Order: sequence, then C-alpha cells, then structure tokens
Amino acid sequence: MNPIDQLRAARPAHLGDTPVDQSTRTAELSRAMAQPRPVPARRRTVRPVWGFGLAGAAAAVTAVAVAVSGTGGTAPRAPSAQVVSSQTAPAQEIRLSAQAVLLAAAHSAARQPDTAGAYWHTVSVSRNLFKAADADYTVVNRERNESWTPSATGGEQRSRTQPLGAEPASPEDETAWKQVGSPAGISVTVPGKRGAKLVLPTGQGAAQDGHASLVDGDKVFWLGRNVTMKDLRDLPSDPDKLKAWLLRSYDGHDTESDAPMASDAWLFAVTVGLFTDMPVTPEVRGAAFQMLAGLKTIKVVRDVTDAEGRTGTAVAIEGQAKLNATAKDDGGILQTRLVFDETTGQALARESVVVRPGGRVAGFAPGTVWSSESVLEAGWTDAEPTA
Repeated sequence: MNPIDQLRAARPAHLGDTPVDQSTRTAELSRAMAQPRPVPARRRTVRPVWGFGLAGAAAAVTAVAVAVSGTGGTAPRAPSAQVVSSQTAPAQEIRLSAQAVLLAAAHSAARQPDTAGAYWHTVSVSRNLFKAADADYTVVNRERNESWTPSATGGEQRSRTQPLGAEPASPEDETAWKQVGSPAGISVTVPGKRGAKLVLPTGQGAAQDGHASLVDGDKVFWLGRNVTMKDLRDLPSDPDKLKAWLLRSYDGHDTESDAPMASDAWLFAVTVGLFTDMPVTPEVRGAAFQMLAGLKTIKVVRDVTDAEGRTGTAVAIEGQAKLNATAKDDGGILQTRLVFDETTGQALARESVVVRPGGRVAGFAPGTVWSSESVLEAGWTDAEPTA
C-alpha cells in the first residue's frame, strides 16, 4: 500500500469528506505512519547545490566567488518556529511527526491543477547578511530576480536582475549605521576571505536584462545534471523511482567541488531546487515530498515566517558552513530549509539558518537567517518576456 492509500485508510469513516483542522489531520497521518514500513537503505556521501536556470549559472558562480551563499540571504531574526524535534521526545514520535507533515504536503501538492504555457516564469528576492567592515553592525543586501524559460526547444532564457540595495538588518543595526554617518555605500567584510571587503550601495540600482540560448539548444535547468523541459515534465511520480532517477547523478561529491557530502544532503539540495525553480507536475511535487519524508536526517519546522512575512512550514537539514572544499574554518553549522505552504505544497522560500557560528557564518548568532531566497511568483505564462 502506498503512503497516500495509507492516509486514506487511516481516516475515520465517520468524518466522510468534511474538511478537518490541521491538528486532526496530523493525528490521522501519524496513525497511518505508525504502521510497519520498510526502512530505506543508507546511501553514500556528497554535497549540495541549488537547482537553477542554466542561463544564470555564470552569475551564480560569480556571486559565490564574491562571497554570498549559493542560496541568497535574509535579515537576522530569531525564527518564530517550533522544530518537530525535542531532546525529551522519543525518537519515533519525532520521526512520525515529520513524516506526517510531509505526507500531508505530498497529498496537497499532488492535488493542485497542472498547466503549461510558452514560458516558465519566476520572480524571487534574495537576501544576504554581511558584517560592516568598519563598525559593529549587520546589513542585509537584497536583489530581485526574474526569469523566463521557454517550453519550446531552440529558444532563449531571459532574465532581469535588479539590486534593491543594502540596509541595516535591525533597528539596533540602524542606530549603529547612523552613528557612523549613515553611509550611502556600506563597506562590508566578505565571508571566508580574510581582509576582503565589498562596498554595498544602499540605493536601488537599475535593472539589468539578460538573455542566453539554451544549452545544447534544449537544456533548461540543472537537476543533478543538465535537463530539458521534457525531462522535467516526464519525471517519475513514484517517490522511489524519483529518488533513483536523481541519484543516478550522484557520484559522491558536490557538483561544485570535490568536497564530500552525505547523499541525503545532496538529495535535499537538488530537491529544493525542484520545488523553487522548476515546472514539474503536481504529481512529481507530491512524490518529492514523499521522498523527503523517507530521509532520516531531515527535520520539520512549523510556523516559520519568511522574509516576505508569509507563514509556512519548513523541511530542513544541517551541514557544515564551509565556503569551499579547502577553506579552514572552525566548523560552523548551517541549517538549510525549504519553507512551503502546507495547504498547496507550493514553495515559499529557501533559507540558511545559523545553528553554530563558525566558518563563513562566524559572528552570527544561532537562529540567524543568514541567507534566503523568497519565491514571489512561479508559474506558466503565454505572455512574451519583458526583459
């Protein structure tokens, strides 16, 4: 019996089709998942990279070299969240609770309507935190990104990028910024680059338009390997088959370097890109949630407020906060998480949260959302690109 059938079988008959509240639904899901099921075999190790349009790959690599994380950034805030994990809760209860939430999201995602169009259109805002170089305060740098990816082969990907400016990350940081004269260009330190500095303007910049031919005439995204639009639309909707399809690209290390990373982390990173960037079918999104529910290293975080003020649920995994494979650091830990709407399974944001300061997140308190990318729009359109 597959997980969705388990959910249906576990639902009390007297409830019929009447909508139920979230707490009741979670209890039903936990009951379903309490039934015996096989434990997936452990895999080898590797390292993550977000999925992104191939036309933006060069810009993404440049951003990493300049010193931002591969995921974007957000202002520091103590996450208003409850981790579905506790030092006192039995491990089985923790696991079942996380699985229940993800399986509910799988069911919601798979029920969404499927459409198609001439272009896959996305709009996002990235936020990255920096420490001021000459004073004790933190700033957040913001950028808006828009892209159009054609459904037909032989076309061009188009993009529009607009700097939204840097600003103090909190009222306390604003006070410190004003004390040094409210500079219009804020000098900041570059994470992982000793002595390196970067000047971030506080004002909004002009939008820059770009376009590039599809790689090989038909490759549109990176999903462990370069994929076509047809590859994405034909992904398997069975969670085990989807996992196997993705792991065919896994060779024991990060695609950006030779640094090792656990296969769970690699799968998680690739899957986050699938949710935030790519036009997969609702059934595949549902299968992806089911696949994540089977990973032993993930956690679920409830009531997360993203940088746009939207509340959602997050699935998260932890890893080292190294800048690259050779960087020497003191072992900082980052939690990478996908924030989503449980009622639809749609992605809201991806975030990097400081768990233990060190490495490129040295000086940032635990709980700080160090970087983020908020998804504002993601859908098909027949309108021609404006870039």
